[in-house]
Amino acid sequence: MTWDAEKYENWFASDRGQAALFSERRLLDLMVAGWPRRGTKLLEVGCGTGLFLESLWQMGFDVTGVDLSPGMVKAARSRFGNRAEISVGNGECLPFSSGEFDYVVLWTVLEFCADPGAMLREAARIAEQGVLVGFLNRWSFYYHSHGNAPQKTLGQGRWYSWPQMKRMISVNVERAPETARSVLPGPVTTWRNDQPYRFINSRCIPPWFGAFTAARVDFKNERPLTPIAIFPEAG
Repeated sequence: MTWDAEKYENWFASDRGQAALFSERRLLDLMVAGWPRRGTKLLEVGCGTGLFLESLWQMGFDVTGVDLSPGMVKAARSRFGNRAEISVGNGECLPFSSGEFDYVVLWTVLEFCADPGAMLREAARIAEQGVLVGFLNRWSFYYHSHGNAPQKTLGQGRWYSWPQMKRMISVNVERAPETARSVLPGPVTTWRNDQPYRFINSRCIPPWFGAFTAARVDFKNERPLTPIAIFPEAG
């Protein structure tokens, strides 16, 4: 799949995109709230144009980004300047040593990669302290309008239900997520910046319901081993 950086940025600049961005950033902030910041190295795999990587940088992390799309990397480099190293790279086979980063973030990238299990294993390999996964929820209203429409960009990805993602993380990272929440529970028509919609959509609710769900795995000073046998993910 080829990503258009300008189209991606334009959608997040739209009214609905702004509402979604606000909610996802609220979720991101909640999910990393317990992670230390100063001197902490964080890698975002599939960083796109750097929208969420910038949020992480503003939170105080020392950030690095990789993305498979040269166009997305170019846009992210334009956004960051010399504040972060951003490069073209395949998240399923990363050029980093084991434990090189404290944390790895996979934010809406597993849906669009060839081997999500391999990407999770790579994230677990290079992260010393934890992994955060954000994904599009197959059980949400949003799936029925966008995920179930092959002609749309998002419809070309694999959306996951919370049980599917929980199992895939548990198998490939060898740790079950300790914390999971979601945002944007309503259909796209409710993604608005006026109240009460902004308040409702940005509330961090249980992982089953929202359009966008995030799950965090903390290693607690015990890094996972590379799995010997990987079982097929749930359908």
